Amino acid sequence: MKPDARTAMQLLLEQIQEHFPFDKPEAEICSGKCIGCPKKVLEYLSTEVDYWQAKLDDNETPLLGDISRLAHIGKKAHRNLARNNLV
Repeated sequence: MKPDARTAMQLLLEQIQEHFPFDKPEAEICSGKCIGCPKKVLEYLSTEVDYWQAKLDDNETPLLGDISRLAHIGKKAHRNLARNNLV
C-alpha cells in the first residue's frame, strides 16, 4: 500500500536529513576545489527541509508535485555534493 502525501513527504524529509552532511563544519565543506558551491547547496536544501517540516507540523498536506519537486532538488544536491566528495 502506498503512503499518503503527508507520510511520503515525512519519509522524504527523513531520508534527506539522514543522507546529507548538514552537520559538517564549513571548513570541511569548503576545503579544496569546489564544483558549484556545496555550502550554498546545503543551505538551500536545509531551508527547503525546514520549510516542509514546518508545514507538516502545521498539519498541512503537500501535493504530489511538492514531493516530486523536493525529491528533484535532493537528487540535484546529492549530485553536486558527490562531485565535491562530500557524500
